[in-house]
Amino acid sequence: MALAVGMRVSSRALPRPWALLQGATIRRTEPAAGGGDSARRFGTQRVLVEPDAAAGVAVMKFKNPPVNSLSLELLTEFIISLEKLENDKTFRGIILTSDCPRVFSAGLDLTEMCGKNPAHYAEYWKAVQELWLRLYLSNLVLIAAINGACPAGGCLISLTCDYRILADNPKYLMGLNETLLGIVAPFWFKDTFVNTIGHRASEQALQLGLLFRPAEALQVGLVDQVVPEDEVLSTALSVMARWMAIPDHARQLTKNMMRKTTVDRLVKQRDTDIQNFVSFISRDSIQKSLQMYLEKLKQKKG
Repeated sequence: MALAVGMRVSSRALPRPWALLQGATIRRTEPAAGGGDSARRFGTQRVLVEPDAAAGVAVMKFKNPPVNSLSLELLTEFIISLEKLENDKTFRGIILTSDCPRVFSAGLDLTEMCGKNPAHYAEYWKAVQELWLRLYLSNLVLIAAINGACPAGGCLISLTCDYRILADNPKYLMGLNETLLGIVAPFWFKDTFVNTIGHRASEQALQLGLLFRPAEALQVGLVDQVVPEDEVLSTALSVMARWMAIPDHARQLTKNMMRKTTVDRLVKQRDTDIQNFVSFISRDSIQKSLQMYLEKLKQKKG
């Protein structure tokens, strides 16, 4: 996301994201629809998991109101829940969706990137990297059930999935719109976008900060299906059955073959990417831009 390298902070010197929640408990709540132990929900403050062990599928819901901003806490809790499901061989697929009305995720939490110190920026960016790395090469089938607006980091999360279903609502815009805030999407955001919709379409969309309505997102290949809002989750479950009909080893090896080069590029440059982010986000001009945008949001809410 940046140009020059500033303060050097090694990614190996940073705490693992989940280390921030040592002692945190994954709460069990009421049984999900269908009942029984295999359908018992669990979760953290910001992530709800509704597992169906019999089907081998779990629904993971962001619940960080009002707009599911990707705070450090949400990223950390999401990784913990994802790791729990990946380590449980019962599960073969995950559906990602939102528990907040009208928004899938508004993307990166700008308050994590404004008015903080370089060490915090580095810690936050490492957590963003970690989530992308975990999702993009996950052995599980990942389906995004996009039931709300999905800009910026929310779009990135959906792009890590194997299949994307978007609710047919013209207010549910989707895309990587970082340039509108004076921010440059880092190379691995760009690579993920190019892998999905192609180079030329990505070049235009990234430079202009385009946000696509559902029909446009389908046309450009950003999503695979657009369905009525009340059919998003049921469609995701139907699609999941089709993906899970494929032998896991063949599907996983194919996914790895298609995506590993993109992942390796970030892995090899991970420290540099963190330094670049810290250097860029620490600039006075960027901080002022973010402060102005956050102030406008406060006034809009007021």
